[in-house]
Amino acid sequence: MSDARSKLKSANRIVIKVGTSTLAYPATKKLNLSRIDHLIREISDLHNAGKEIIFVSSGAIAAGIGRMGLNSKPDTVTENQALAAIGQGVLMHIYEKFFAEYGKTMAQLLLTGNDTVDDHARENSRNSLLAILKMGVIPVINENDAVATDEIKIGDNDNLSALVATMIDAEVLIILTDIDGLYDSNPKSNSNAKLIDEINEITPSIEKIAGGAGTKLGTGGMFTKIQAAKIAKAAGISTVIVNGSEFNVIRRCLNGEKLGTIFSAN
Repeated sequence: MSDARSKLKSANRIVIKVGTSTLAYPATKKLNLSRIDHLIREISDLHNAGKEIIFVSSGAIAAGIGRMGLNSKPDTVTENQALAAIGQGVLMHIYEKFFAEYGKTMAQLLLTGNDTVDDHARENSRNSLLAILKMGVIPVINENDAVATDEIKIGDNDNLSALVATMIDAEVLIILTDIDGLYDSNPKSNSNAKLIDEINEITPSIEKIAGGAGTKLGTGGMFTKIQAAKIAKAAGISTVIVNGSEFNVIRRCLNGEKLGTIFSAN
């Protein structure tokens, strides 16, 4: 076990980011309730163990697409913002239901880029998050897609999760996605692509490995995840990019198991 993975065992304040590709069925674009249930149960159990969990969730637009019976994302920004407004309520209702079943209270926070970069807004956001954690409540965070404009938009929840992690002095960021981690080449086009276990320095060559687009439902590909890892690393926070469909993936990562790709803080 590497030193970076061994240190995950002692992590207490953890940011977990889940992507749309993990939350929704690719064929129907609707939410995968079984996977969501297991994810919330795992988070709740870690909370029972004394961990402070901050949950950054994509999926509002996907939930809106499912509720409205559409087959794909619309082309216009305003339509997607409307779907985000519809889907955010759907998604939070599902999360609230599952968290309550496991005896947990959650709090919803919708952030924009301004909330993470403007000194006054950032301090207010930090204080609010710390107060929520002190109450023993699990914050569920998403970008405020329904109102965010280009000027105040972060653009993806990968970078949002890293900014949140730095804001509240987290010890580790775990990004759940639909692939096993960062490969040395595109595994979809190269059957010989090898998973990279650990990255100690994010070089231009590492950034070039990452492709562009993610899934049709999501907004971020591997490149945004590397950007997030770069933000976290600059603040002394390790990042693990791992397949969200793996059984008990969060607990196994925190136990130091060799899963996904870890970007070490040191």
